[in-house]
Amino acid sequence: MVHVEEGLQIPATLRDGFNPQWPNGARIAVSFILNYEEGGERSTLDGDAFSEPYLWEKGASGGYKEGARYLNAEQDFEYGSRSASSAGTFTTYAVAYALKRNPTFAKALVRDGHEIACHGLRWLDIWNYSLEEDREYIRQNILVLKEVSGEMPVGAYFGRGTPNTPSLFPEVWKSLGGELLWSSECYNDDEEREGLLLIPYNYDCNDGKFHMSPGFGSPVAETYEQYLKNTFDCLYREGGKLMNVPLHTRIIGKPGRSEALRKFMKYVSDKEGVWVTTRRDIAKHMREKFPYKPNGEWVKGV
Repeated sequence: MVHVEEGLQIPATLRDGFNPQWPNGARIAVSFILNYEEGGERSTLDGDAFSEPYLWEKGASGGYKEGARYLNAEQDFEYGSRSASSAGTFTTYAVAYALKRNPTFAKALVRDGHEIACHGLRWLDIWNYSLEEDREYIRQNILVLKEVSGEMPVGAYFGRGTPNTPSLFPEVWKSLGGELLWSSECYNDDEEREGLLLIPYNYDCNDGKFHMSPGFGSPVAETYEQYLKNTFDCLYREGGKLMNVPLHTRIIGKPGRSEALRKFMKYVSDKEGVWVTTRRDIAKHMREKFPYKPNGEWVKGV
């Protein structure tokens, strides 16, 4: 189902830029993305061979034994959703089992106008799944999130799927009577085109780099804060841009890191012409301003 299609390459006519016509003349849209994975990670209590070794304070160093619980790893994934504040609406990349284990948080997200998007049924790699297993995995992800939140999700980013996962998204959504407005996966496939907005994700502004190499350097939190500000300043100066800020509760929620985020959010809020929004609302805006054309014609903003 997957192939690289030259027709999806951005044409040279857009080399001078693209004006997305953000609401109220905003120069930049900022998408904060909360990856909500805690509760969907590997755990021997859920039948996995070992505790989760990925993206926590100690990583895969020591303490892991097949069939045994690693309590140090488990406690890091208990890092909470007990209280919160935000400077605007954001999108939650929700692992379905994680959100199912915290229905109060799911309801709070809906109540406060945030978006819940699909991030996998569990926080696991499914690279070896068959086509039918992949399809059912997506289906269950959608249904669980709808059950726990009361809303059908309209966007998705798995990041740990199969090469076929992106092209299965529209098919599965349609089979459930839902509408997929956006995806942050690659979409090079041979399915019939009906139009699907791709909203980029990133790893350079991702707080996961606190646990990855290369990271943010030292002093870490200050470097992270400055990197976010530099990214914002560049895109703000150019205008007509989108900035992504991917976050994880168990990573950015630690006090020494959350201060860096708080300072960046204050920096952004002090600027004119900034649209802090959800990916759902970005998709709705793009659909209104630049409706899909089956012949593949690109419409340049004015």
